[in-house]
Amino acid sequence: MKLLRELFASNQEWAERAVAEDPEFFTRLMVQQAPQFFWVGCSDSRVPSTQITGLVPGEIFVHRNVANLVAPWDPNGLSALQYATEYLGVKHLIICGHYGCGGVRAAMQESPLDGPIGQWLHPVRELYHRNRRELDAIADKEARWDRLCELNVVEQVRLACTLQLVVAAWDRGQNLAIHGWIYSVRDGRLRDLDVTVLGNSKTVQAAAVARP
Repeated sequence: MKLLRELFASNQEWAERAVAEDPEFFTRLMVQQAPQFFWVGCSDSRVPSTQITGLVPGEIFVHRNVANLVAPWDPNGLSALQYATEYLGVKHLIICGHYGCGGVRAAMQESPLDGPIGQWLHPVRELYHRNRRELDAIADKEARWDRLCELNVVEQVRLACTLQLVVAAWDRGQNLAIHGWIYSVRDGRLRDLDVTVLGNSKTVQAAAVARP
């Protein structure tokens, strides 16, 4: 239990340091949050959204899952998206993957994945097989893995554009942009994959997020 006590001690130190640096820090957080960003990221412990973007609590609304999927069948993710768009009025939906994603790598294995994780990663495995020609042409295994991580982000952007909650936000004139980013654990840098979608223009959607 010593490890858990250390977490509480660290929490106390963090809270005291936050107040010392900014006496109004927690006072501001008590007011209703009004973030501009909704972040869909991977559950990987090495990819904390606020830290890698230099933001503070209250500035980014976050939903994380294994392999940063936008899953139309997932009520958890859809609930977060609905709250972000309808109640918080976020302006940017950022789908952020990362190189070295364990979920993506598992989907690339030939052996079957059992249990809930196998069901969850099934779309990534399908994405892998749809892109086998491109991926198999990459000789380096790490580079091949990196490329599938990128393709997975592009696919999630494409899927996000088809969600009824997103289409409804665009139809009511909400200023909502969808972005596809990827993070490198190797150097701590975010990279824009240039698949941003603005508004609900079908022409823009088709050009920006053509199916991988």
